Amino acid sequence: MTGQNDDDASSTPNGLLRSVLAAAVTGRADPVPADRPWPVLLRWTRYVGIGRLPYGFVVNVVGVALAIALAAGTNSLLATPQLVHFPPPAPPGPPVPMDRPDELVRLIVSIAVTLPLALRDRHPLGAWRISFVAMAVIPAGHWLTVPYIPAGTIVAIVCLYTVAVRCARDITIGVGLLSLAGVWIKDVRTAGGASVLLLLALVVGYAVRLRNTSRMQLAEQRRELAEQEKRHQAAEAVLTERQRIARELHDVVAHHMSMIAIQAEAAPYKVEAVPDETRKDLSEIRATALDALTEMRRILGVLRSEDGAETAPQPSLERLDELVAHARGAGLAVSTRLGGDLDGLPPGVGLTAYRILQEALSNAMRHAPGSRVAVAAVREDGILRLGVVNGPPGDGHVPTPSPGGTGHGLVGMRERVSMLGGEVTARATEDGGFAVNATLPVKARAAT
Repeated sequence: MTGQNDDDASSTPNGLLRSVLAAAVTGRADPVPADRPWPVLLRWTRYVGIGRLPYGFVVNVVGVALAIALAAGTNSLLATPQLVHFPPPAPPGPPVPMDRPDELVRLIVSIAVTLPLALRDRHPLGAWRISFVAMAVIPAGHWLTVPYIPAGTIVAIVCLYTVAVRCARDITIGVGLLSLAGVWIKDVRTAGGASVLLLLALVVGYAVRLRNTSRMQLAEQRRELAEQEKRHQAAEAVLTERQRIARELHDVVAHHMSMIAIQAEAAPYKVEAVPDETRKDLSEIRATALDALTEMRRILGVLRSEDGAETAPQPSLERLDELVAHARGAGLAVSTRLGGDLDGLPPGVGLTAYRILQEALSNAMRHAPGSRVAVAAVREDGILRLGVVNGPPGDGHVPTPSPGGTGHGLVGMRERVSMLGGEVTARATEDGGFAVNATLPVKARAAT
């Protein structure tokens, strides 16, 4: 609620005065929830069609209908002659008829005491204010044998309950104080029973508010836990993919560093007359390569799995035909468009390109079985452009649901491409398919 808090109510005189002022003028009720669920006890109404409508809409329609019915009943009650019996020791005699309001007054009174029922869901505090003023100024005792209009009493109790449910505690206290003062000023004889009724409505309403608040807090905590779990899974996916990338790049770089060290060591033996200066340079090259290899293994070794890293050569686009053949064997209609020198790619670029195409084709197999897939790999102007576009699933094919948790596919693609300074996009197509496009610089970009 704007500017209010359930813990702001105070037992001090100033606090009570603020509560009364908020109830009478400045206070505001909590907004109506956008999508209120049907109460458990009323969910059976779905079977008769009513429960399929929005709950808030049904509440307001019922409120208007009841207000009209109560207004009609109040108008009829005021039009009926009322007889008053004088209690002893009044002189005996026939009952004396009481005054009856004219038609216009009856209409105004009937609307005034029942209108709050139609407003109380959208404007609970405003509805109570209207009800309070109407019950205070309408001289029901001149026309009836009771000091209050019966329909107005029912509406007032409903409004008090709604205020306690939808307003902060300090406002509810102010409403209670004003209501108690009103019933004791209006009619002392019935003030005791009226006080019990209004306090009961306020207590029950506030208890419902506390229960709803607890449920909302619990739901909010569950949402926060779910969001934290998603963030944790995403971070874990990123970390896992980075570990995998680090291991693969380690294997690629380690191979070349080892070759440098071996060639630097063997070079002096290939030529008989090698200057001492050249031998010294080759020895330093070999030592530097071995030191770099050792340092890289020391830093990245912790990322390797406990059962040892893969020692097989890492795949590149040289194995693209094998990848496409596997996809065709799974039922995809794959067409390829290749261009440029794809055999001379640096190992890191070739590995990343292979993994991107592999993941995109795997996603097509799962989510669009039997579809047509266009695969493109073109190298031009120092840029390798990759694309995998699949259509909707083929006739008679059912997509395989994704496993629970956060997948590593798109996360891995972005991690791999970002490490090489490239870009990747993944989006749904207008025909119900999916498109993955990536650009990879063949040579590493200079650091800025």
